[in-house]
Amino acid sequence: MEAPSSVGSFLIWQQPHFIYLAELLYRSNPDKEVIEKYNHLVQETAKFMYSFATYDELGVRFVLKGAIPAQETLNASTTINPPFELSYWHFAMQIAQIWRERAGEKRNLEWDELIDKLSPLAYNEDGLYLAAENAIDTYKDIRFTSDHMAVLGAVGILPMNKLIREDYMKNTLQWIWDNWNWGKTWGWDYPMTAMSATRLGEPEKAVEALLMNKRTNTYLPNGHNYQDPRLRIYLPGNGGLLTAIALMCAGWDGCEVENPGFPKDGKWNVMWEGLSPMP
Repeated sequence: MEAPSSVGSFLIWQQPHFIYLAELLYRSNPDKEVIEKYNHLVQETAKFMYSFATYDELGVRFVLKGAIPAQETLNASTTINPPFELSYWHFAMQIAQIWRERAGEKRNLEWDELIDKLSPLAYNEDGLYLAAENAIDTYKDIRFTSDHMAVLGAVGILPMNKLIREDYMKNTLQWIWDNWNWGKTWGWDYPMTAMSATRLGEPEKAVEALLMNKRTNTYLPNGHNYQDPRLRIYLPGNGGLLTAIALMCAGWDGCEVENPGFPKDGKWNVMWEGLSPMP
């Protein structure tokens, strides 16, 4: 094994995070010094991401394959085009191009081609997005309806993009809500669901997701997100909860709804300060 984790060496979904975090830093302090400090690392990350994608000449598109996605029950050697990763590639490569422009550099034309030809999310005949393009039994095989419902991260953690149909993603959210194997989830799955529901105009579900009565959605008196006796501290749950609430309050770029993650039934008086919209 390369690392203590049996999957860590094959995970790719964390790779674009540097670009996301660098963008948040710039938004909080849009200064030339931030560009000078981080642009090189943003560009190097984007170079990796471009090199990782495979161009399918037959399909005239770029695909992602050969890695374990955020939904870690999928196999590294066979998984093609997992949805969260596709959305992340689309988002992060666009941000990398914007950073080039901020630094006074020209856009990378090869990267623009990848953005333009990246595969759309795969779906089935019922208008539900699949866990991966080749996971055709997503809604029949329990392996695909356990662990992280990462498909919701494609619109939630990340903004809506041209690879996704909003109606299909709403269908997917509803199916997951009604049928997912919630006993096999992790602490950050609940805020991820809340963020997806918020962006899709389902604020009732957003609140209910954060309050869902499940073991891995438990917070101890010391503030830690409890998973099980082996894992009593799970920081992704804590970070996810804070991020979800911020999105539910401050919204995102272009959002015109006040406190978009809270129901408009007259029962909520939401007060907050110091938060910024998410991308």
